[in-house]
Amino acid sequence: YWSFAFLHARRFRFPTYKKYMTISAAYPLLSGIDYPDDLRQLPAGVLPQLADELRAFILDSVSRTGGHLSANLGTVELTIALHYVFDTPHDPLVWDVGHQTYPHKILTGRRQAMDSLRLRGGLAGFPKRSESPYDAFGVGHSSTSISAALGMALAGQSLGRKSKPVAIIGDGAMTAGMAYEALSHAGHLAPDMLVILNDNEMSISPNVGGLSSYLARLLSSRLYSSMREGSKKVLSNVPPVWELARRAEEHVKGMVIPGTLFEEFGFNYIGPIDGHDLEMLLDTLTNIRSLNGPQFLHVVTRKGKGYAPAEKNPCGYHGVTPFDTDSGKMHSKGKAAKTFTQVFSDWLCDMAAEEPKLVALTPAMREGSGMVAFSEHYPERFFDVGIAEQHCVTLAAGMAADGLRPVVAIYSTFLQRAYDQLIHDVAVQQLPVLFAIDRAGLVGPDGPTHAGSFDLSFLRCIPGLVIMAPSDEDECYQMLNSGFYSGQASAVRYPRGSGPGKKVIRDNQRTVPIGEATTCRHGQGLAILVFGTLLEDCQEIAEKHNATLVNMRFIKPLDRNCLLAIASSHEFIVTVEENSIAGGAGSAVNELLHAEGYSLPLLNLGLPDHFSEHGSRSELLQECRLDSLSLSEDIENFITRHTCLKSSLDVKSQ
Repeated sequence: YWSFAFLHARRFRFPTYKKYMTISAAYPLLSGIDYPDDLRQLPAGVLPQLADELRAFILDSVSRTGGHLSANLGTVELTIALHYVFDTPHDPLVWDVGHQTYPHKILTGRRQAMDSLRLRGGLAGFPKRSESPYDAFGVGHSSTSISAALGMALAGQSLGRKSKPVAIIGDGAMTAGMAYEALSHAGHLAPDMLVILNDNEMSISPNVGGLSSYLARLLSSRLYSSMREGSKKVLSNVPPVWELARRAEEHVKGMVIPGTLFEEFGFNYIGPIDGHDLEMLLDTLTNIRSLNGPQFLHVVTRKGKGYAPAEKNPCGYHGVTPFDTDSGKMHSKGKAAKTFTQVFSDWLCDMAAEEPKLVALTPAMREGSGMVAFSEHYPERFFDVGIAEQHCVTLAAGMAADGLRPVVAIYSTFLQRAYDQLIHDVAVQQLPVLFAIDRAGLVGPDGPTHAGSFDLSFLRCIPGLVIMAPSDEDECYQMLNSGFYSGQASAVRYPRGSGPGKKVIRDNQRTVPIGEATTCRHGQGLAILVFGTLLEDCQEIAEKHNATLVNMRFIKPLDRNCLLAIASSHEFIVTVEENSIAGGAGSAVNELLHAEGYSLPLLNLGLPDHFSEHGSRSELLQECRLDSLSLSEDIENFITRHTCLKSSLDVKSQ
């Protein structure tokens, strides 16, 4: 046991013997659980105490590291019950979204590494297959769990492996069509699997009471299941009686439980039950484990359970920075610069005051995308469609087709899910929809599932779409004006957090001419073309090399005249962007110059061809060689290499 503790400490480089002893005293039950096998040795009667310890440990840990809090506090009992009843990892647990898996991580060998959560080289904030065999499926986006669990159930059948995959999906994720597509397919195939609906907003079910608890026990029992299946066999030979019995069952169940929908998909619906009642969870899950076919368990939990500030404001404590547990206040970092999200928020309210046809849409990211103020001032013009990106974009297209001016606020990584709708429903029909693309580029602690690494690559091939990348906050405001007034499909992509801190002039008449770059510095020999907020980092480099520095501003349309003038008057060109090099803005420059017959040395700098793991933004920029020092080194090496090559060729020609 102690050898494991020290090995684990060495692996993650921070827990010490003294710290381990402190943890043991504070969490006597939890400190003895390294893996679910240890959990299953405990008597069921002590599990409520374990739940209290686990909740306290999560609160203490997240208060120091930051991360997701409310959702994790709400899944403590459910996680304990799942690992206690099921034979994990043989019975795979497939979590949806993944921001509620801290209890799962702690119970599966990673308790002593929680101080490294979301830090470079530490634990990921979401399930990650390479991190643990208990993380059956990597996840970061929502509504994937049922599809993945169904795939595992079918794989188990094909390989002759008897296991029961469990998908745990939140009620928010049930707003996406993908979840219902998976339910429909699973109900048709009828594999041995369990779907758990973690209903933490009371959006589907009535309050949990004695009747629903009784029904859950009854509907998950072997007696009910055997009677139900036996009745099917007997009454199926008497069709009129069977149809009457089937309708009577649905009618009775539909009156007292909201499960008829899931029954129609082919699942045996059970619930709703109290997701914080461990005895109820253990009894119900034990019964379900012995049932065959697709089962659907409806569990009601409370976000932020056990921590008053999070219970009162679960949204505010969904994702947190380090905070004081006594007061609930986040630790102050001093006066922060205005973020690009806040610039968009200001612009949206300013433009709405002038343009009555403006409407704003988002796929469940009201807070993250900076739309709270707009939703409060213009509730009738605000549409949160839930986690349904495809629907969001086509809804906006429909609005634009009938005279409204929709603005879609969406994260770069979430826009990937609505690519078909963006092309077919917006671009093909040349509809004036403005996309405010947040979290473009590297996002830091959330890791590769949330990084907006590819939007320039997948957007710039769409005909008629205007694509802009501001270098600072004021330019972002102007570009939003430009996109809105352009009368065509437009996108403004900006990074997470703040920029160089330029003061924003809130004037909705200030625009940027479509497709026009601006030269920040005139030099000789070398031209550095920057797309986005890395412009400031390139200014010192341009000074050092007496280089021309151009703020390109537009990825589409490119400023053709500017590029041809640069190519005809400079020896070297370097492009810089916070997007994948493959197919990105630099590639667009390459294509244009090649088509025009130019063959001068050209270097594209951007995100490399691999997924960047989680870490701070500065660490990730350094890893991708997009920090100031690395940019300078790579540009100098590029110039030196081609200068030497040119000299060598000149000597040979002589």
